[in-house]
Amino acid sequence: MIEPLQAGSPEGERAIQALLSRFQTGDASCAQSVSDIIDAVRKRGDEALIEYTRAFDAPQMEVSTLRVSAAELTGAYDAVGEDFLQTLEIAIDRIRSFHEREMEDSWMQTREDGTIVGRLVRPVDSCGLYVPGGRGGSTPLVSSVLMNGIPAAIAGVGQKVMVTPPGENGAVSPYLLVAAQEIGISEIYKVGSAWAIAALAYGTETVPPVDVIVGPGNQWVTEAKHQVSGRVRIDMIAGPSEVLIVADKSADSRYVAADMLAQAEHDPQALAIVVTTDPSLPARILEELENQLPELEREEIARQALSDKGRIIVVEALEEAIELANQIAIEHLELMIENSWQQIPFIRHAGAIFLGSHTPEAAGDYLAGPNHVLPTMGTARFASALGVETFLKKSSIISYSENGLKEDAQHIQALARLEGLTAHAASVGKRFSKE
Repeated sequence: MIEPLQAGSPEGERAIQALLSRFQTGDASCAQSVSDIIDAVRKRGDEALIEYTRAFDAPQMEVSTLRVSAAELTGAYDAVGEDFLQTLEIAIDRIRSFHEREMEDSWMQTREDGTIVGRLVRPVDSCGLYVPGGRGGSTPLVSSVLMNGIPAAIAGVGQKVMVTPPGENGAVSPYLLVAAQEIGISEIYKVGSAWAIAALAYGTETVPPVDVIVGPGNQWVTEAKHQVSGRVRIDMIAGPSEVLIVADKSADSRYVAADMLAQAEHDPQALAIVVTTDPSLPARILEELENQLPELEREEIARQALSDKGRIIVVEALEEAIELANQIAIEHLELMIENSWQQIPFIRHAGAIFLGSHTPEAAGDYLAGPNHVLPTMGTARFASALGVETFLKKSSIISYSENGLKEDAQHIQALARLEGLTAHAASVGKRFSKE
């Protein structure tokens, strides 16, 4: 299944280099098709949305039923149990409590000459949240609703729009509808894939255009977000889910295997890596993987991901393991080592860090509080998790007094003339000329 490799060996170095160069811009095979879809939605609006939705999702969809009705929203509560509502309440409270700390304040700075500069922090007017269908609606991705919608609400976004592909019967999972309502989203449209992203970017007769688009999706959604980026802000271009587990002799092979499988079950491209200082650990991990794989509903997917993408790399020392983790800049970094907190100062690049043997990555996906929308493909070198900042914009504030401008005039004009922009210089000089 996975052949353990020694760092420093030719095979190990080739595997490491492949991990370091894993960034990919997208799936070129669908780029032209996505471009055509975006163009169709931009030109024909609702007509194109209905055509695509009937062809791929709900054959009986009508324009009049694109938006989830008030009756559907109310009725969703009758279809979910009290246990779900209790779990939902806990998750919302944890995620909201964490993200409230991210809110930024406007600020001003006044100089002695009366000049005032500062920054005005404001939310965008609108955002669109894409929620995947989840195996035809049978596995509603409630966590995506919460992780994307709660930061938007905290930021103060006025219009929050959700889109999600309908089932064949034209309905949306009641779990998604309840989760959305519990965080203040009631404008929901039954549309998915690249045409949903196009609708959010350009607007149609029914679906409003937005300023920011967030949310995960397949290669068609990802490519569409890539193509509309610039017209709107997007959260990020995400690759396959990934985890890197740094393990020493204290690590329990059962936990390591379980957390590898938790990533591998996402899709065949998911990346599960172990870097260990214990030469005896790989054999125990492989044994546990074989024991646990038959227990999974998605056994075939997980097995393929491990066979194609899984890696177990043995290193000489913990310092080497941590530095390798920094170079790989993984989405999820788990430290199953003794004294894991002592390594925090040495970690430079990771989307999220999970400390200790009782902190599975799944806790971060659902209930811990921090956002689970994280940079992948090595972009943790410069990118951060989705948060309140994704839905904020900053405007600079500048106010000069007459004396303040007079003091700076010579310097402003000198720099403007150096750059060949004489009108810039004149715009300052005219304010102090006798004429």
